[in-house]
Amino acid sequence: MKAMRKYAAFVGFECQINAYGVSKASEVGPDADCILVGPQIRYQVDAVKKEVSNVPVEAIDMKAYGMLDGEKVIAQAKRMMGI
Repeated sequence: MKAMRKYAAFVGFECQINAYGVSKASEVGPDADCILVGPQIRYQVDAVKKEVSNVPVEAIDMKAYGMLDGEKVIAQAKRMMGI
């Protein structure tokens, strides 16, 4: 999250980046523009999609996650949101 926030601030992309457990998906997910799931729990993507059917959900690219590549993850989120 820190790398994503840092990159977003660097390029002037205004956004909110928060982390929640999968069990909170139905509670906080409907208000999100997109949901990124850590690669270590990518198997939960379908379960999250069922909880928030109108929000795009994907697993973060494993390489980007491991390398703390905030730029790549922000690019993924923007693509998911169509911006």
